[in-house]
Amino acid sequence: MKDKYILAIDHGTTGAKTALFSTRGEALGFEFEATPIHLFEGGGAEQDPEDWWRAIVQTTRRLLERKLAPREDIVAVACSSTFASTVAVDAAGKPLMNSLTWMDSRGAPEVKSRMEGFLNLQGYSISNILKWIPRAGGAPALSGKDDAGHILFWKNRRPEIYARTHMFLGSKDYLNLRLTGKIAASPDSIALFWLADIRDINNVRYDQTLLRALGVDGSKLPPLRSSIDILGTLAPEAARDLGLPETVRVIVGSADLQSACVGSGAVRDYEAHVYVGTSSWILCHIPFKKTDVLHIITSLPSAIPGKYFCANEQDTAGGSLLFLINNLLFPSDGLAAVPPPEDIFERLDRAAARVPAGSNGAIFTPWLNGEKTPVEDKNLRGGFYNLSLRTCREDLVRAVLEGVALNSRWVFQYVEKFVKRKLDPLNLIGGGARLNTWGQIFADVFDRTVRQVQDPLLGNARGAAFLASVALGYIKFEDIPSLVKFANIYQPNPGNRKIYDDLFREFLNIYKNNRRMFRRLNK
Repeated sequence: MKDKYILAIDHGTTGAKTALFSTRGEALGFEFEATPIHLFEGGGAEQDPEDWWRAIVQTTRRLLERKLAPREDIVAVACSSTFASTVAVDAAGKPLMNSLTWMDSRGAPEVKSRMEGFLNLQGYSISNILKWIPRAGGAPALSGKDDAGHILFWKNRRPEIYARTHMFLGSKDYLNLRLTGKIAASPDSIALFWLADIRDINNVRYDQTLLRALGVDGSKLPPLRSSIDILGTLAPEAARDLGLPETVRVIVGSADLQSACVGSGAVRDYEAHVYVGTSSWILCHIPFKKTDVLHIITSLPSAIPGKYFCANEQDTAGGSLLFLINNLLFPSDGLAAVPPPEDIFERLDRAAARVPAGSNGAIFTPWLNGEKTPVEDKNLRGGFYNLSLRTCREDLVRAVLEGVALNSRWVFQYVEKFVKRKLDPLNLIGGGARLNTWGQIFADVFDRTVRQVQDPLLGNARGAAFLASVALGYIKFEDIPSLVKFANIYQPNPGNRKIYDDLFREFLNIYKNNRRMFRRLNK
């Protein structure tokens, strides 16, 4: 049979990647286009959905111009997109304002007023815990950094936006609207609205009790369809913009966390992966619904119909490396003599490799935008600790990589308790996974075998492509582990075990000793 191909869109915080895959997950090539993020006082973090669309159009056209495959053999488009970035659209499908991204915390006061009450536990009244946890697996984040917080922000502080909203959409579902003209969400992409009953994983539906409790009009929420349903074909305008036939089918698809689960190859229960992008997470599929309220870990619907995954996310991972590059090493303030070189990540990788484990005593905490798990605290802030007159730039580079890994170990210990088993090996994907030194650091810090997936930057896009391939009948989910290849396998170095155990204890002490100070400084 003639080969067929899938156009996979990975929309992330820093930009859009569009990649071309065979139906068996082989990457032919990709293009990337950056998109700006607009930060405001009080925790605002917005993006213009038009910037997303322009980036997708530009990357798709550049990719197609490379003639990696005949256009007539591209059979589907599938999107992966940032979890908990919310778009309010009018009846014509047009955004009423910028998207509130997963970093936007301005809805925190509204969430707090809804969630607190008599007999509070970690900011939630007992009645709200009993209302939300059994049904939704979690509750609106007190940080305001989820779809529920965004909707409450609009309702209470932008009532004109709320009133005119026809539909609140996750970013993946908005992109699908642009592609097809049709509105739908998947059980996974709607999860952080915290308005769905997920107790029956095969029959996820909006819950009237939760809608009333949050004060949200259920008619403003999209209908639910499976991630492997075919939403439709390309709308004429989208087909013209992208340069594809209108016959190309569009898959409902999944949010980025769930797409990454599939693209990492870890699709069987208790097979885990680590993602290192702007944010990071440690996920695995599980056969049960459960919630760890104390450490913000829960079961949510997976992209694989009928499955849960263990959900957690840390706020800033690869974003810490970008902070180091853009704010410290090569700031655009006239102090740096040159802009970052094109091979900056390769240089940072080599620099970190020249420094011994432990960064000569320097410790970095990556809480540059607060933290989500295993503690939810929007007031935390990052920093370098234990610097001396002998500390050099290379030490700081490695300290950033180690700090992100130590932060990930913090949640990893609770993930293993959550699933009640040792998770080994771990598949590593995301832009940060390209740094070989980082892969070895994760193996040493976790004391686990870490497998770097081939083309790790394309993990989310590959997941979207796999979902499309399953939807069209080319493969089955059980085929995926054999289709994913590994570029490198990192074994933990026993000689670094004590170094990282000691550093981890001090990393936790930094949090314990300074959390009240951060609250005072950033309240």
